[in-house]
Amino acid sequence: MSALDGKTAVVTGGSKGIGRAIAASFAAQGAAVVVTSRSADRAKDAAAEIQDEGGEAIGRAADVADYDAMEQLIAATVTEYGRLDVMVNNAGMTVIEPATTFDPDDWRRVIDVDLTGVFFGSQLAARQMIDQGNGGAILNISSMMGKMGLARRAAYCAAKGGVDNLTRTLAVEWAPYDISVNALAPGYIHTDITDQTQDSAGYTEDDIRKRTPMERFGTPEEMAECATFLVSGTNFVTGEVLTADGGWTADAWRYEEDRR
Repeated sequence: MSALDGKTAVVTGGSKGIGRAIAASFAAQGAAVVVTSRSADRAKDAAAEIQDEGGEAIGRAADVADYDAMEQLIAATVTEYGRLDVMVNNAGMTVIEPATTFDPDDWRRVIDVDLTGVFFGSQLAARQMIDQGNGGAILNISSMMGKMGLARRAAYCAAKGGVDNLTRTLAVEWAPYDISVNALAPGYIHTDITDQTQDSAGYTEDDIRKRTPMERFGTPEEMAECATFLVSGTNFVTGEVLTADGGWTADAWRYEEDRR
């Protein structure tokens, strides 16, 4: 029996990419999954695909930066399934722009979604889990850029660094309630977004291959495996940021001829 069997999980930004893979994996392991997106249609389509694969899922529209919307999401989850056991704060965005010309509205939106939205989701989930009285798991999707600098990503890097330390703080605060709080920090993962933004971001697939010790992008399915470990509730792990980047951040200086 899976550690997720019979549990209820919410996955924000679960209609595509890493969130979609996590939602599908949790459902395959017996969890009832609430998939969210800012688009109700995308959320419902993703849930329908999971149902077609034999899983239990529903789709809900929610903007993670809207506190009232997130409060309604948690309430709807409890109304549908009676409880909340796992919260995955995955929804995110980025804006690629030099720091000297970064638009204030873009800055606020990235911080609102990537950091404030993580806090809203965590806070509301924890309140429900504390009321239930038998613990739970919160997983925040960060990025390896939470501990690295990257030109033209000032807001994104700042937000993800905030997510990492927010994760540690909430883990300490909620450990007495048996709620684990961890973060997953992916490197470059093959998703629709990376495919769409390579040109504007200024890199090619070959650039990533040469820079990554494992010589490839990661996959959403690999991130889902990491997520399962972090929310299983059977491993004494909390307050950790698991970096899954194919060795990128471990490699300080990389020449292609040094790879063998």
